[in-house]
Amino acid sequence: MKKKNLLAALLVGCLMSISMVHAGVPHDEEGNFKSSDFFASMQTGDKAAVLMVHFGTTYDETRALTIDAINEKAREAFEGTEVREAYTSRIIMRRLKARGIEKLNPAEALKQLKAEGFTHILIQSTNIIEGVEMESLRKDVASLEKEFKDVRIGNPLLYMPEDYEAVIAAIAKKGAKEGATVLVGHGTYTPSTAQYAMTDYMLKDKGYTNFHVGTIEGYPSFDNMLAKLKASGVKKVMLMPFMFVAGDHANNDIAGDWKKELEDNGYEVSVLMEGLGQNPDIQNIFIEHARFVAKHKMIDIMDKKKAYATDKD
Repeated sequence: MKKKNLLAALLVGCLMSISMVHAGVPHDEEGNFKSSDFFASMQTGDKAAVLMVHFGTTYDETRALTIDAINEKAREAFEGTEVREAYTSRIIMRRLKARGIEKLNPAEALKQLKAEGFTHILIQSTNIIEGVEMESLRKDVASLEKEFKDVRIGNPLLYMPEDYEAVIAAIAKKGAKEGATVLVGHGTYTPSTAQYAMTDYMLKDKGYTNFHVGTIEGYPSFDNMLAKLKASGVKKVMLMPFMFVAGDHANNDIAGDWKKELEDNGYEVSVLMEGLGQNPDIQNIFIEHARFVAKHKMIDIMDKKKAYATDKD
């Protein structure tokens, strides 16, 4: 009972924090953002760049369909602006380096941009949730942002409640025609694992009761997901990676361990071997996040508290 109460508290906390941050229309100063044009603020001699940040993959084919594809969309969306990329997984970077493929991490990419005279940096990651990878990225940026005139970070795929709705609309059409669809996320050991539970909740709230969410390293776990499958009575299951790329986890954990475990439990299992990054609608959500941060800045919570203290709310 205590475990259930803790998980419920995590989900409620996640929902409340997102609702408080983004209550109402977030495009004005009554929300958590204020209007601020990234490109209009530039002066003569300034240089802007878009830095796309990815966890990365060692799979060449899926990289072309996901990472390379969204990098190209960023070039189209910000025509005339330099677009670079960085990887956050040091393991993937090390493996690629052994194959002669060099990738920079975010800090290295920012230092290189600084050395080349860039003054304004717009960063957009392809992370799914506001988890440890986003935390690491924000820390990298915080350590170097004083080197630039303006540095902004777009939000991960799932941030505002509207993001969940857009993602659900994008993936629902990919679901199984018969039986259940299980979205398998990476998961996290931090409280942001509640974002996966929120996705599961909103799927069912939207009427997609045959969709379930599970994570490899977090909550909802495989056992949580399996319990829902058993309760539903279905016999056919399609596993769908809830990750930007269909790489190691998709091939080994999803198409391997999860598929076998479900088959051992009597299910007929298929796997949709596609990362979310292959879905044009998902790509567009990321690009819209980048466009949004190019027109808005997040209001510092301490500035808001100072305003509240002086009755300027």
